[in-house]
Amino acid sequence: MKIGVVLEDDRGLEGNVCAHFGQCLNFLIADISPDGKAILESRVVPNRAQHGGGGCVAVDEILQYGITHVIAGGMGMGAQQKFASRGVKIFGFEGPVKDGIAALLAHLGDDGAGGHE
Repeated sequence: MKIGVVLEDDRGLEGNVCAHFGQCLNFLIADISPDGKAILESRVVPNRAQHGGGGCVAVDEILQYGITHVIAGGMGMGAQQKFASRGVKIFGFEGPVKDGIAALLAHLGDDGAGGHE
């Protein structure tokens, strides 16, 4: 499993989830252990497609990292549809990145769905 998280800044796991997908400055890409319980590796990468209302273009940007799930405070319908067409599950979360990843992993552990909250 590989999780993409939209970031407000470049602080990675210590940062906060951006309120809107298309307006994030950076992405955190987190590789998750096969048992779904631990972050094996994470890195911050720039959102080169970032601009106001640029969610659909930013989807292509983050998809290049092979994510299976994305965490964002919110996103437009176009971005949601684009992720759905690629089989990427959306998880809505606001707050610290570490907490968002933990909440997603707990949610997946509960029912395995990981759909939009």
